Amino acid sequence: MSRAFVNEDAGSEPEPQYVLPDPDSEHYDRAAAHTLIEGANAGNRRSAEAATGFRWGEPRLRPEIKKILEDAEARNQPRIAQLARRFLRRAAELDREDG
Repeated sequence: MSRAFVNEDAGSEPEPQYVLPDPDSEHYDRAAAHTLIEGANAGNRRSAEAATGFRWGEPRLRPEIKKILEDAEARNQPRIAQLARRFLRRAAELDREDG
């Protein structure tokens, strides 16, 4: 195989470390929502899902994601707003599937 197609650094990036409150904390959902958006923004949604225990689009996090969306729009952060909208669309899909 041509060396042009070999990424010698593949796998050298450490998994991100997410700091979350105790899952029983009243702040956990807010922190988990931010972590999922942060992970997706970094291109590492799977690690954020593993860290939070929530899947992308978890309907329980809808209120927190809506707050993130509103904040992103107010701060002119189109990428974060885009991710929040995608999350909310997935939450709606999961509601239909479960329901």
